[in-house]
Amino acid sequence: MQEKGTLSVNTENLMPIIKKWLYSDKDIFLRELVSNACDAISKLDKLASMGEASMPESCRVEIRANKSENTLTVSDNGLGMTADEVRKYINQVAFSGAYDFLEKYENQADGKDIIGHFGLGFYSAFMVAEKVVIQTKSYQPGAEAVRWESDGSSEYELSSGSRTKPGTDIILYIDEDSREFLEEPRLRSVLTKYCSFLPRPVFLCGEKEEQINDCSPLWLKKPADCTEQEYKDFYAKVFADFSEPLFWIHLNVDYPFNLKGILYFPRLSGRMDNMQGEIKLYNNQVYVADNIKEVIPEFLMLLKGVIDCPDMPLNVSRSFLQNDGTLKKIRDHITKKVSDRLCGMFDNEREEYEKCWPDIGVFIKYGCMREEKFCERIYSDVIFLDINDAYYTLSEFTEKFAPDKKIYYVTNPVQQAGYISLFKENGLNAVILDGVIDQPFVNFLESKEQGLTMARIDADIASALKGEGEGDFSSLCEQFKVIAGENTEVSAQPLKAGPPAILLTDEQTRRFRDMSKYYGIGMENAMPGKHTLVLNSQSGLIQAMDHMEADKRQALAEQLYDLAYMTSEPLTGERMDAFLKRSASLLEQLAVLSEKQ
Repeated sequence: MQEKGTLSVNTENLMPIIKKWLYSDKDIFLRELVSNACDAISKLDKLASMGEASMPESCRVEIRANKSENTLTVSDNGLGMTADEVRKYINQVAFSGAYDFLEKYENQADGKDIIGHFGLGFYSAFMVAEKVVIQTKSYQPGAEAVRWESDGSSEYELSSGSRTKPGTDIILYIDEDSREFLEEPRLRSVLTKYCSFLPRPVFLCGEKEEQINDCSPLWLKKPADCTEQEYKDFYAKVFADFSEPLFWIHLNVDYPFNLKGILYFPRLSGRMDNMQGEIKLYNNQVYVADNIKEVIPEFLMLLKGVIDCPDMPLNVSRSFLQNDGTLKKIRDHITKKVSDRLCGMFDNEREEYEKCWPDIGVFIKYGCMREEKFCERIYSDVIFLDINDAYYTLSEFTEKFAPDKKIYYVTNPVQQAGYISLFKENGLNAVILDGVIDQPFVNFLESKEQGLTMARIDADIASALKGEGEGDFSSLCEQFKVIAGENTEVSAQPLKAGPPAILLTDEQTRRFRDMSKYYGIGMENAMPGKHTLVLNSQSGLIQAMDHMEADKRQALAEQLYDLAYMTSEPLTGERMDAFLKRSASLLEQLAVLSEKQ
């Protein structure tokens, strides 16, 4: 059997879907109605520019709440509608007046300022309203006012209206569950979220009349026309952040897609645990969402900014994106612009680049690990702070300090101060990698650079630190071995300079433990830390202890081991208490000896 026909869409079944499931958040209805009102004004403006209509002295959108009548009204003095247009655009679900308008005037008007696309936005009103009334009057000469009413079912009433001037009133009789939208603070909050930059004036008319939006946001201006103070003021206003951004990138693209925006580099302070980036996505100045990963690469979400792209393929609710080739082009372009800005800064403003590094370093390192194309562009400009407070790129550092491509690094400059002093005394250098992101970044560097070895400053003894001399310190080593425990090896080696004893931590074991903590795997205790306690046989204290009887040197040995341990890890509460008591006792003994002399 073969049959052809036409699919039937039942409005009674369709309306509940539109009202309840099309939009993710109930408050979006206000965005849709206000956007439609702005479109009505934009259409009238375009007709006026073609000599087919006249504009009123002041075009605006007004939002009014009436608690006594439980109504919320969105008004505009734009194009208005005739009875036939109401039948066409309101009674026919998903029939877009925007597309119809642009098709009619395709050679005379572009769609640059037209927001609507799908003809569904109006029906979002029924998410909060038990009844909706439209009062409208067309701009066309001799047009009669029209009144439309519906309770959200498939039925409506169309009759003569009461409006005397061109424009449209959308009157929502708010249902009991949505009375929050009659409260002025709630309305202001929603309007600020969705309508702050709509292209036509939007007024909240409550106890006092206030304009909600800025019709000409900074991102629409040419970069050359924007002052530094304007960028800073815009940042403070949009993000309520009064700490000035480090710098910014102004995006202004007309081909192969239309994209404008501003990306700010906030002060990140080298941390990732408290970083909250915020990139607001707009479509024709209408807020869509924050931090949409299909457009914004993950590593860029550490930044703050706005992106307005009318060419983004939105779904019918204008809340999500349809993934297609355009998105990848937009994403790649944004990544390129960011990397170009950073590379230019490195090449032309090296001093400023270094000043900003404590804030931008974490962002760049994260981006290198997460985005291959970004890494290709910026990798050679990654810089490292050394223990002498100077910055070097990886190639600069290896050429000057590590020709064997073995680089020592510091994870805690305070705790590892003893090792740093030892390096400085012997003309060695190390880089400081003390951020949370640096734990995986070390592994990334080794995988990226052939032949490169990274070792924490306490991982082993650099050849330049080793001295000459021999001696049998086996008895002393055995005593320290008992104190240190089975996971610690003890040896005596001559060192050119440095403390009487240093504690070395196995690099690979420590990395495993650190990475387990970083990724929250919870296996950091599965592999006990491996240590090597090195007694400096050139130290006068070690030589003196070697000639003491074991019982007399016990306290000194415990004290010396704790001092070495503290350069790698903090003591537990119990061990710290014992250390302090032992310190006091040894000082008392020293004072008694001093008196006897």
